[in-house]
Amino acid sequence: MQLGLILEGLAMKIQGKIALITGASKGIGRAIAIELARQGARRLLLVARDAQRLADVAREVESLGAEAVVLPLDLTQTVEVNVAIAQAWRTHGPIHLLINCAGVAYQTPFLDAQLTQVQEEIAVNLVGMYTITRLLARRMATKREGRIVNVSSLMGKLAAPTMATYSATKFAILGFTQALRGELAPHNVQVVALLPSLTETDMVRDLQWFRWVIPMTPRQVAHALIRGLRQESPEILVGWQSRLAVWANRLAPRLVEQVLCWASPHPRRTLRQRRLRMSFH
Repeated sequence: MQLGLILEGLAMKIQGKIALITGASKGIGRAIAIELARQGARRLLLVARDAQRLADVAREVESLGAEAVVLPLDLTQTVEVNVAIAQAWRTHGPIHLLINCAGVAYQTPFLDAQLTQVQEEIAVNLVGMYTITRLLARRMATKREGRIVNVSSLMGKLAAPTMATYSATKFAILGFTQALRGELAPHNVQVVALLPSLTETDMVRDLQWFRWVIPMTPRQVAHALIRGLRQESPEILVGWQSRLAVWANRLAPRLVEQVLCWASPHPRRTLRQRRLRMSFH
């Protein structure tokens, strides 16, 4: 009975709303889009580079009763994003909920990292997120209504070897989110950070996982987001492992740092660089 009341109250918040999800073609972004449709969202704007995968997600969303709009976009192409978002707001808006889920990660020892990979992680994870957030936040502020969710990571709290640039971008997302939360609060726009740990998708099959980490599923992450939105949590940690790690880091940061070194893949085994998109959040 209590769970039913919780879900009912949540549905009232999401039902009939319009949401835009970046990185919606697979992994966490896809799971969030489907869960929002289940919770009664009226229209979902699906953003990613892969138009065919987006079309597949759109069919799933529409089978759940929501309208889906496919927006194949590369978030690093600022002009294209500006034009597409302005048009989407006019045609399908106003957008009530923005989920910034798109991301890129390379797993490689820092001494072997290539500058092109570093630049891509920064361009997608930070600049792309900043671009689309700026466009929508201005419109939300004018309407005095909206919510922005920035997908960071447990690695935005605890950095780990072989993921230096990825961790740096996720730390930056938390700082960006905190600053934005204070700036946009007077405009009745809420800003939230979602912090999943290792998330199991088809894109992490070749990843050398960190020892002792139990991966989450994208659906678990989506459910955690829904619960966090209802509770109006400023930061949503996903799973008991994440909460335990953050708590332990507050008490014994040096010990946690040493554990992360023990748990991380050996640098000599990670010379073959593995590219991950929207999966190791």
